[in-house]
Amino acid sequence: MKTECWVIGKTAFSYLEEGINVYIKRLHHYLPFQFKQLPDVKNAKNLSKKQLKEKEGAIILKALAPNDHLILLDESGKQFSSMAFSKLMEQLLMTTHKRVIFLIGGAYGFSDAVYQRSNRKISLSQMTFSHQMVRLIFLEQLYRGMTILKN
Repeated sequence: MKTECWVIGKTAFSYLEEGINVYIKRLHHYLPFQFKQLPDVKNAKNLSKKQLKEKEGAIILKALAPNDHLILLDESGKQFSSMAFSKLMEQLLMTTHKRVIFLIGGAYGFSDAVYQRSNRKISLSQMTFSHQMVRLIFLEQLYRGMTILKN
């Protein structure tokens, strides 16, 4: 099974990009992993929040395969300790899914269609983080979960 983390648009800050790259390299020691940046919506500044979420949702849904297991990083998702998250990863690694995709949405979250397509929602914290910072925080937690699995 391949594990992927998808994000909307480029990472805006070099310090986050540097940290993200550190964890991408580390994750390759533990599992087949890809960090995928989906393109930004063109003329986003001229769209309402709802229109932007719908356009981002269309990009996401087009990139998904029917048998992908989609997990949204969403503030209303289930929270895990690092140990419990490692157990979730262990379960996912034993499934027959070709790909497990962790999706970090844009600044305004996900469209209704993406919520409907998702298989699960997880939350990193009750606190709110920017969609830019969540990229690094999640990759660190994924790495931590894999190191727990491998002792």
